[in-house]
Amino acid sequence: MKSWPLVAVLSGAALGLAAVTGCSAPTRNTGPMAAPPIVTTAGGCPTGASLPMPKGFPENLPVPAGALVTSTERRSGERLVVAMVVRSGFDRTLAFLQKQLPEAGYTLQEGEVEEDDAESNFSSATFDGRWTLRKMPDCGGGVYLTYLTAPAT
Repeated sequence: MKSWPLVAVLSGAALGLAAVTGCSAPTRNTGPMAAPPIVTTAGGCPTGASLPMPKGFPENLPVPAGALVTSTERRSGERLVVAMVVRSGFDRTLAFLQKQLPEAGYTLQEGEVEEDDAESNFSSATFDGRWTLRKMPDCGGGVYLTYLTAPAT
C-alpha cells in the first residue's frame, strides 16, 4: 500500500530542489557573497544572479559574457570545478573558447567536437585544465560550460 501524502511531499521536495541551481554575470574573485537562489524555467534555463566566481579561479581565463555560474566545487590537489550556463549558443560559445583561450595564453590540447558537445584540455605557465561544453536542448541557445582548473605542475 502506497502512502500518497508521503509520495506527494517527496515529489514536491524533489521538484523544489531541481528548480534551484544557479544565478547572473559572474563577478571575479570577490570572496564569499550572498547570492539569491538560482531559479530555473520549466525548460531548465537558469535565471537570476550568478554565483560569484570562486577565489582561485584563474584571473585571465576567459569567461563568455553573460555566463551564469551555477555551481563551484573544490577538489583535492587544488583543483577547482566551475559550472555555468551560457545563452549564446553552442557554435558561438565554442568559437569563443577556441579563440579567446589561446589569446589569453592558454594552449588547447587533445580536444574534440561532436554535434552536441565539445571538450578540450588547456594549459598555461600557471594553470592546467579542461573545459567541456554541452548543448541544453530545452534552453533556447543555452549550453553548459564547465571549467576544471588546477595549478600547473
